Amino acid sequence: MASAPSSTPSAVTPGAIHLPDTARDLVKILVAGPFGVGKTTLIDSVSEIRPLHTEEHLSEASAEVDDLAGVREKTTTTVAIDFGRISLPGGVVLYLFGTPGQERFRSLWDEIAYGALGALVLVDSRRLDASFDVLGLVEESGLPYAVAFNAFPDAPRHYGEEQLRRALDLEAGTPMVTCDARDANSSIDALLALVDHLIDPGEAR
Repeated sequence: MASAPSSTPSAVTPGAIHLPDTARDLVKILVAGPFGVGKTTLIDSVSEIRPLHTEEHLSEASAEVDDLAGVREKTTTTVAIDFGRISLPGGVVLYLFGTPGQERFRSLWDEIAYGALGALVLVDSRRLDASFDVLGLVEESGLPYAVAFNAFPDAPRHYGEEQLRRALDLEAGTPMVTCDARDANSSIDALLALVDHLIDPGEAR
């Protein structure tokens, strides 16, 4: 599996509010994935503005419908969107919209996805089956997307790229990288893999 390098200089400028003068292309991107995969963390790590979150504490009722396997330490969940912004070299500005990963928020999908040019789908290799519903939504929407495996410390290391691609039923041209959602440079590299795919769909990273 291609590993996203962490050598990209960080474009994050904490506390920035206004768009840079160099901004030319404003792009809406979805950050999608199942419950607990790290969408909020990724947006936090790269956003140059103070991120917007709509998180609520998990309740006993939600614990009955949300699969907590592998994410027992998680205490909150996104109930609408996460939002952040990052300016990339070349005047490209990404508006990042994190989407809830649970099936019960499916009705929000069309509204959140409206106007998006692509999606970065975060995947947890410890629970690949949790990603099927989200990947189905992205594919049904017709959005180009890239897959980023969030590098959890206890994630299995023995899977090969082709094994993972087959397990998720990905087309050969779908970019697939690894990233650490906590690290700005690593997360930016994953977003760049998606941007490259949007510019040249035939060139997978």
